[in-house]
Amino acid sequence: MIPLIFHTSRLTVLAASRALLTAELHKPQYFPMLLGAALPAEWPTGEYDRAAMQFFLEQLTAGGRTAAGWYGWYALRKATEQVPRTLVGAGGFMGPPDAAGLAEIGYSIAADWRGQGLGTELVSGLVQHAADTGAVRRLLAHTTADNKPSQGVLVANGFAATGFDEDDRLRFERAVGPGDTAGRA
Repeated sequence: MIPLIFHTSRLTVLAASRALLTAELHKPQYFPMLLGAALPAEWPTGEYDRAAMQFFLEQLTAGGRTAAGWYGWYALRKATEQVPRTLVGAGGFMGPPDAAGLAEIGYSIAADWRGQGLGTELVSGLVQHAADTGAVRRLLAHTTADNKPSQGVLVANGFAATGFDEDDRLRFERAVGPGDTAGRA
């Protein structure tokens, strides 16, 4: 089983669990209490929507303990004197790596928290986490051609554009390996 929490300089990144996803989907009034964090004004955000939550819940339910950590992750901004611990984004993997060690990564940052480098920090932590598992050799990510900030996050984390997919989204890839230097505090 892989670790279900990691830290970057400003974030605590927590793997989604069946309890958290069930609360988020069906008892949203309890979700911030279970998470131990304030919610941003806009939640869920971006491509992290109810369909993604449901997909992650179904995968965790079907896969049991071995699925933990291979799907959704919550990015929590660490508390400061001015701001309480706050959910600022979501990210993670679309499942365990395939036989060749390829895994797909995704991420989204709440509108109130964009432009502060948190997306770059989240992706950096996810890259490092993937490397730490020893099972991932390449990471894949997609974004739309007009989403320049997302492209910047990927490029800053060592991803390179490799063309377009069947949905006309830009495809990015990067190698991952032991000793990967993606940032984590």
